[in-house]
Amino acid sequence: MKFVDEATIKVQAGKGGNGCLSFRREKYIPKGGPDGGDGGDGGSVFLEAVEGLNTLIDYRYTRNFRAESGKQGSSAECTGRSGEDLTLKVPVGTTVLDDETGDILGDLTELGQTLKVAQGGFHGLGNTRYKSSTNRAPRQTSPGQEGELRELKFELKVLADVGLLGLPNAGKSTFIRSVSAARPKVADYPFTTLIPNLGVVGLSADKSFVVADIPGLIEGASEGAGLGIRFLKHLTRTRLLLHIVDMFPYQGDSAADNAQIIEDELLKFSPTMAAGERWLVLNKLDMLQEDEIDDRCQAVVDQLNWQGPVFRISGLTSEGTKNLCAAIMDHIDLLRACERENSDLVVAEEERRNQMQLEARSRIEELAEARRKARKSVQEENEDDDDDDVDVEVVYAE
Repeated sequence: MKFVDEATIKVQAGKGGNGCLSFRREKYIPKGGPDGGDGGDGGSVFLEAVEGLNTLIDYRYTRNFRAESGKQGSSAECTGRSGEDLTLKVPVGTTVLDDETGDILGDLTELGQTLKVAQGGFHGLGNTRYKSSTNRAPRQTSPGQEGELRELKFELKVLADVGLLGLPNAGKSTFIRSVSAARPKVADYPFTTLIPNLGVVGLSADKSFVVADIPGLIEGASEGAGLGIRFLKHLTRTRLLLHIVDMFPYQGDSAADNAQIIEDELLKFSPTMAAGERWLVLNKLDMLQEDEIDDRCQAVVDQLNWQGPVFRISGLTSEGTKNLCAAIMDHIDLLRACERENSDLVVAEEERRNQMQLEARSRIEELAEARRKARKSVQEENEDDDDDDVDVEVVYAE
């Protein structure tokens, strides 16, 4: 299954225009000398983060892009026209990688931010450039250089202050519907969200934060099972993770065991992410008897050996959600205030995000390499089976 949060394209910057070989020829000026002009520079390729886009679907079908080449120089020392730069529009939150090397070229996280991804070719020189006291009539020019060719990979990750983490049917979509205007699909039967959803939680006219509902994870997600490996990377951009735990599992499983599954998968996927700020949110308390709520909640806390904040809520009835949102807003305000006072914290947070993205890509590459080895092993086994066929010699009687 393909998701419109990744795309691979090829960009070609424009070629520089060639230099011109020309000599001035006018009446009464028989030896006017060289007058060949330079070519124009090739156009470069830029990316720009714009509003109004929230997917990379435009780059799923059109994959090749070329900037305009520079024009050739002409006589009378006229320089050729430079090629027009090509600017590709991408959503805010797009990470750009070199598909061949895996290097990060840039991260477009702000509206209007631009990034040059392919340099246009340098212009060629006309023969005017080569004249000297000893070379009065040069016939030497230089061609324009080829523009840079690159294969790029776009990764679009949601930009949110808070990310929701949990198994399918833990109540993440119900929670985001309860606290924001987002309307992801919910129902009274088990299923999982297939695409990330964003919701803006407004506590007052000037206080709000963005929460991301990430598709549910399953056991083995860090090994490529289910949808988790495709969406865990979205959590690298969040400042705070809420681990949503279903206190009334659909199939009668242990809520504590289910919570442990998510913790284990997160640690396998990215140790840096697992070490970050994370709150435990015990959901669906409306489904439990009053006299068993404390024991069940304490069992989850004890099994996880949880040291951070713990909240008890019901996304369906909105019980406890107001206090949770207020605590989140206070936490985000504190982080923002500390970063304004100490710029080193901003640098540290950026380094933490980069480290999480490196760990995520490393995990994905490991899984891809394991799949390649498995396919190769199957092919070799099939070839061995063919080699083991017994040759039968037929002898005809005379």
